Amino acid sequence: MRFVNLYLIGYVVFVLGVVLAMWKSGILNEIAPVWIGIGVVIAIGIGIMMSVGSGKPTITTDGR
Repeated sequence: MRFVNLYLIGYVVFVLGVVLAMWKSGILNEIAPVWIGIGVVIAIGIGIMMSVGSGKPTITTDGR
């Protein structure tokens, strides 16, 4: 679980880069702001699910 935070930070930087590229090329001007917000929320949710799924499970031995 050490690299989950680093993975999530990298994913957020990636999403930010994609949004900035879309803004610079003028694509965001043609999309309603509510759909931009929905897309960002979905992208961050996918990033959280991917970062949690990439972590190793913790195995505990409690003697039961």
